[in-house]
Amino acid sequence: MKNHKLSFQESKGPIKIAISAAETSGDLIGSKLIKSLKKQKSNVSIEGLAGDKMIAAGCVQRWDQKQINVMGFSEVLKKLPFLLRLRKLIIVYFSNQKPDVFIGVDAPDFNFVIERKLKSQGVKTVHFISPSIWAWRQFRIKKIKQSSDLVLCLFPFEVDFYQAHNQRALFVGHPLAQSLLPRKSHIKTKNILLMPGSRQSEVKRLLPEMLLAAKIMLVQDPMLTFHLALANDELLNWATTQVENIPVEISLGRAHACMLNVDLALVASGTATLELALVGVPMVVVYKLSSVSYFIALILVKSKYISLPNIIANKNLVPELIQNNANGNNIAKHAMVIMSRDNKTLIKEFNAIHQQLNLGSSDESARIIYEFINE
Repeated sequence: MKNHKLSFQESKGPIKIAISAAETSGDLIGSKLIKSLKKQKSNVSIEGLAGDKMIAAGCVQRWDQKQINVMGFSEVLKKLPFLLRLRKLIIVYFSNQKPDVFIGVDAPDFNFVIERKLKSQGVKTVHFISPSIWAWRQFRIKKIKQSSDLVLCLFPFEVDFYQAHNQRALFVGHPLAQSLLPRKSHIKTKNILLMPGSRQSEVKRLLPEMLLAAKIMLVQDPMLTFHLALANDELLNWATTQVENIPVEISLGRAHACMLNVDLALVASGTATLELALVGVPMVVVYKLSSVSYFIALILVKSKYISLPNIIANKNLVPELIQNNANGNNIAKHAMVIMSRDNKTLIKEFNAIHQQLNLGSSDESARIIYEFINE
């Protein structure tokens, strides 16, 4: 997919890169990009809105990411005056500094405004990690075209969407494909991993159904064992009471380690589905929203599938159980079918996804950014 054609000339003098990562996930991805930028060019200065990982990678922190890393409508509303002031400060600062490029790392609602203002002043802008515009709120393409000279995409199908709308975009691969490798010669363990998500609302909706599925499955095969991977200790006490007398081991923040030794995962739709596919773990994907949110999603979401493995492959690789279908009986039924087969064909499909996404995302992105600066 490396069909980009960017001219390259060696830049003269120090390269000034501005960057903004407004979320914890952006700090991790941003830090890897900064390492690659520093590795490829010694005469570069990078500064901006950064977290601890980006600082460690060599970014000068002008503003602390921890001040604005908020989730949820009510939290954002409380901090809105501060967020608006900070965004204005960033715009004014980089308007005066005139960097060679501004890189907005994810956080589109925060970064697109900065990009748009700087672009109007002649600063080159890159948005690293496309929002899921191909799936929902496609009207945002107008804002993206006004804001970003170049969008760097983690998935190949995203480029097709942008090209259809005359927006410059390039596929750089996915960072997770560098850190998560396919399992070799997995031996069946009869262990099943429960991954109900990271947000309180989704865990509370999905975990009871997953546990009901576990009960049903144990009746059919008492040798099965279950492991619940929680993102943090926020719901540990609640989850412990939900488990009751079901033989379920609970761990915190160890999902990647747990994936290596399971035959199957029951997983909330999200990035975790891609992580499982990259490792090579069969899965049943579940997705459940409030009635109001689901109604809105039906209107806004344009994607045929909800799980990343199916979206990337553009076919039904893994079962997707949505809303009322995401119940214990259905989950157990699909899970037992998967447990009864060898899944070799599925694992080949997962390996193909890994190969497709494993381009060395950070190094590739840094190379493209330098070529873009020197056009």
